[in-house]
Amino acid sequence: MKSFLLNIFLFVLAFSTNMDALYSQDSKIANTNLNELSELFLKSIKDGKPTDEIQSKLSALTLNDLEKDLTTDTKKLAFWINIYNAYIQVILSEHPEKYEDRRTFFKAEQIPIAGRFISFAKIEHGIIRKSQWELGLGKIRKWFPNKFERKLRVEKRNYRIHFALNCGAKDCPPVAIYDANRLNEQLNIGTEKYLETTSEFNKENNEVSITSLFSWFRGDFGSKNDIKNILKTHGVIPTTSVDISYKNYDWTLDLHNWIKL
Repeated sequence: MKSFLLNIFLFVLAFSTNMDALYSQDSKIANTNLNELSELFLKSIKDGKPTDEIQSKLSALTLNDLEKDLTTDTKKLAFWINIYNAYIQVILSEHPEKYEDRRTFFKAEQIPIAGRFISFAKIEHGIIRKSQWELGLGKIRKWFPNKFERKLRVEKRNYRIHFALNCGAKDCPPVAIYDANRLNEQLNIGTEKYLETTSEFNKENNEVSITSLFSWFRGDFGSKNDIKNILKTHGVIPTTSVDISYKNYDWTLDLHNWIKL
C-alpha cells in the first residue's frame, strides 16, 4: 500500500511539474512582443523544441496587433525575415516534397498569421520589398496590393534582405535569428559573409562572378554601377572597373543551415 501511494504521489508531482513548465512557457509566449516572439520561434526550431504554441499565437493575432507592434521598418524587417525563415524550416521539414514545384510552393497561402493564411511571396515581395511585382526585376510595383499588405509593408526597400531570407535552397543565405535592436549590424555582417562565400573574382580576366540574386532583383540594388559599389564596399572586388557575370543558382533543398550574426 505504501508503495502504491508513493507511486501516486510521484505521478502527481511529475504531472504538476510538467504543467507548471507548460504554463510557464505559455505565459512567456503570451507576454512576448512580436519581435521577441519571432526570435523565439527560430530559436525553438534550432534547438529542436516544439513550436505549436508559438504558431497558435501568431495565427491568433489580428492585423491591429501587427500594426501596433511593428511600428518601424527595422521592427518589420526583423519580424518578417524571422517568420519567413522559420516557416521555411517548419513546412519543408514536414513536407519536403512541396519543394519539387517551387513556383507553387512560394505562392501557396500556407502560413497562418493574423487570422488568415499568407504566402512566402506575400511576405517577401509584398511586405518586405514594398509591393514589388515578383517578376518585375525590382523595377515594377504591384498595382493593387490588398489592405493587409498596404498596412504592414516597409516604407523603404533594403537590398540586404536578399542576403537574409532563406528560401530552403543550397545557395540561399544561411538562417540567422534577427534582433530588431541589432538589425543593421546583422544585415551588414550577413551580407558580407554571403558575398564573400558566393562571389569569385578572376584577376586575370578582370571579371567577378556573383549570385543570380543581383540579376533577379536588380532594381532593388540600383544600377550595375551600384552593384559594383556594393561588391567593392564588401571587399569582393578591388575596383569597380570590372566585368560582371552571374552564377547558376543551386536549388537543391538544404535545410537547417544556421549562422550566428
